[in-house]
Amino acid sequence: MAAVGTSAANQPPPLRGYNLFTEDRPLVEALRREGGGVHEERLAAWGETLGGAPLEWGRLANEHPPLLRTHDRYGERIDEVEFHPAWHQLLGLGVEWGVHALPWREPGTGSHVARAAAFILLGEVEAGVGCPLSMTFAAVPALRREPALAAEWEPRLTSLSYADGALCGMAMTERQGGSDVRANETTARPDGDTWLLDGHKWFCSAPMSDAFLVLAQAPAGLSCFLVERRQPGFRIDRLKDKLGNRSNASAEIVLDDAVGRLVGEEGRGVRAIIEMVVHTRLDCVLGSTALMRRAVAEATHHAEHRSAFGRPLVEQPLMENVLADLCVESEAATATALRLARAYDEGDDAFRRLATAVAKFWICKRTPPLVAEALECLGGNGYVEESQLPRLFRESPLNSIWEGSGNVNALDVLRAVEREPE
Repeated sequence: MAAVGTSAANQPPPLRGYNLFTEDRPLVEALRREGGGVHEERLAAWGETLGGAPLEWGRLANEHPPLLRTHDRYGERIDEVEFHPAWHQLLGLGVEWGVHALPWREPGTGSHVARAAAFILLGEVEAGVGCPLSMTFAAVPALRREPALAAEWEPRLTSLSYADGALCGMAMTERQGGSDVRANETTARPDGDTWLLDGHKWFCSAPMSDAFLVLAQAPAGLSCFLVERRQPGFRIDRLKDKLGNRSNASAEIVLDDAVGRLVGEEGRGVRAIIEMVVHTRLDCVLGSTALMRRAVAEATHHAEHRSAFGRPLVEQPLMENVLADLCVESEAATATALRLARAYDEGDDAFRRLATAVAKFWICKRTPPLVAEALECLGGNGYVEESQLPRLFRESPLNSIWEGSGNVNALDVLRAVEREPE
């Protein structure tokens, strides 16, 4: 029987082997406009790196999600999260570039803008590693409220060595409260120079981090603590089975006389941790901008190489309209994201306080419908896992939920305006 051959005619080639930065003109222009042009050369090198093997690492990290090992072969508790090597390659790449630390290591004109561009580019490859990089980045200004802790931890948190540095996570959410952190039931009691924490956390992302900023009820009220992971009082109960963000681990944890160190004033935990939240909300904006860009890149690439009804899709009037709308929204998100990052460079606290919440509300909410429209541009091919669009689509709602949902951010804007109307 003769073999049946198939033709690859009219099937677009995979989108790979290109420079993610130099091919993104809106990002290049925004970097220059917002003051980050001095970093353009290193970002071009970063974009070239990411357009190669890391694209495949992102796929592998998602197809092989993390596993929790609670005990070793001898029955001893270990609470280790096991990741695919591709995850470590991607996270190590981000640490070595300084995605978690550039503004703290090189404070100066455009460092937040450049770091924002780098975060977007890495997010186009794989969103999961953005979580530990973002929280580690955001922990630094929070820890600076406690100079002794900052002196001890900042060199590790800003290290460019994945093997020798440290990552920091955050554990606020509990079952009964969610975004209402003042309803938290985890307690903290003084024990000499440290505190002992007891309770649970319903969502703890990146539970393999070296330390966490944790909210707990102290005698004087809700307070913020730095809790190291490697101690008997820190246990991981289970990992969440999530819609998206599959390469990244999110866990339920138990604190049982876990040793913590106070960050800021007792009873002022929200004030202490809010600086971390402001920075992670910025990264929610950047992460959604990255998803938009990757989805639009896949859609336009497909339309350029696929023909229907006698001509390339990109030349069909209706498809032109759809692609134009997608491009405009993606470019608007890019411009907004880097303008917002500039406010962090300039120390424009009033603008960033309002604009971060507003940008997170709008850009993160607009991402799922944009990704869905981009997926539809690929037709049935877009609904198949190999196209990468299903992974982007599952990821797309997350940033609107992380660090406060839309309503929480809207209320945050109202509170800010009421407290500081000028």
